[in-house]
Amino acid sequence: IFSPNPGNKEITWMMLEAGAETDVVNSVGRTAAQMAAFVGQHDCVTVINNFFPRERLDYYTKPQGLDKEPKLPVKLAGPLHKIITTTNMHPVKIVMLVKENPLLAEVEALQKCYRVLDLICEKCMKQKDMNEVLAMKMHYISCIFQKCITFLKEREDKLDGFIKSLLKGREKDGFPVYQEKLIRESIRKFPYCEATLLQQLVRSIAPVEI
Repeated sequence: IFSPNPGNKEITWMMLEAGAETDVVNSVGRTAAQMAAFVGQHDCVTVINNFFPRERLDYYTKPQGLDKEPKLPVKLAGPLHKIITTTNMHPVKIVMLVKENPLLAEVEALQKCYRVLDLICEKCMKQKDMNEVLAMKMHYISCIFQKCITFLKEREDKLDGFIKSLLKGREKDGFPVYQEKLIRESIRKFPYCEATLLQQLVRSIAPVEI
């Protein structure tokens, strides 16, 4: 994945979209992401770790088993995939991506999307090659979607109000307390307590005061 132009994240993305597998290991037992990290190609690591094939999302746009309706309407797959694959995980960025798409910025649409994200999160944790990073990302976006729903239902200023809350700094030093609490709450609500990534995050965050 790093030849002939090592470190080029656009080429990395194109190869992933063409079907390059991320969990294949080389002769020393390292994946592409591990090799990229080893040689300092952090942009490539970010691209690989944030890649989610569109067909994995399209699975939910077709009725499964006894379901008469798909869990995700086809019209929402594109906008949701754009958010899933974004490498900028700032909550304001995610809310802005929701806000800019009228199909997505509705209570019913967001409810369907966050439930699909929860299913993907569960699948990431229960599959043979567990992917804790992707599971945590899906859970985090799901939490932001659920908070979007709250603002859409309860606030006149809707998603603009959510964005203002996320950006508002406390008086003494400008620190965005609401944003910090939202991120901490999403970590605390991660349903797989045994996950190594969760335990590392909790250990890092617990001693730090807001």
